[in-house]
Amino acid sequence: MSKTKDEHQGSVATRDREEIREPSLYKALLHNDDYTSMEFVVAILENIFCKTTSVATKIMLDVHQEGVGVAGIYTREIGETKIELVHHLARKNGFPLRCSLEKI
Repeated sequence: MSKTKDEHQGSVATRDREEIREPSLYKALLHNDDYTSMEFVVAILENIFCKTTSVATKIMLDVHQEGVGVAGIYTREIGETKIELVHHLARKNGFPLRCSLEKI
């Protein structure tokens, strides 16, 4: 059944506004252990988290002295990908280095 011209004149087309929100952010954390070398942690921070040597060294010292250090802040998907890379490279090199995400 088709509508007549008069039936269309009274209707108004509306579009619901979708709320667009920024994605949640997460801290990528490196955790201290007694086996992973400081050099390896610095290399991970430089190569996976794109830190300069001086920034990577400072984060590595935080990990060593405080037990945990913030490697970076990312959306969940990017953080998860970086964590997978850290764990893969650590196991490949025989280290138990652990990395996790914490929602901000």
